[in-house]
Amino acid sequence: MKPKLSAYVSDSVAQRLELAARRPGTNKSAIVDAALDRFLNPERDASGDAALIRRLDRMSRQLDRADRDLSIMAETIALFVRYYLTITPPLPAGDQDAARALGRERFEMFVAQVGKRIASGGRLVADVMEQVSTSNPDLFMRHLEEGAPLGAGEAQTTTTESRSHHAAGQQPEPSPAGREEVGNV
Repeated sequence: MKPKLSAYVSDSVAQRLELAARRPGTNKSAIVDAALDRFLNPERDASGDAALIRRLDRMSRQLDRADRDLSIMAETIALFVRYYLTITPPLPAGDQDAARALGRERFEMFVAQVGKRIASGGRLVADVMEQVSTSNPDLFMRHLEEGAPLGAGEAQTTTTESRSHHAAGQQPEPSPAGREEVGNV
């Protein structure tokens, strides 16, 4: 004989229990018993939850990878555009038509190459990331304390800062030792 329980539930729970109990082959006691059993023994039905958790973890890792790849691609494109705009001199008016035609031809070749890579299932970004991560695994680590760019150590940070000042047309700030020398002149 099973013990009898008396419990108070909210109106919304009572309505949902009534609807669930109308299904053939079930009753209120069986539903409440299963719900209480699951609530009191969460390990008992862990198989379904564990599978869901594994899927969510996998999806989270995939999203993290996609976010990382997107950040790297955005940074790559930004650096390329800055580099291109920095080194490309303006063309004289007479050469612009020929340059546009050459640009259109090169762009069509570029689009064809992208189409071939996509059709073959190849992913250049993934291939490059694989090569970079095996040859230099710390490249994408950020030195948060120093505010350095990705993969930069102390020596690279000063070189990068110097380059960024040069590219922006600014004079780089002297090092602390250099400041003393400037002050003594």
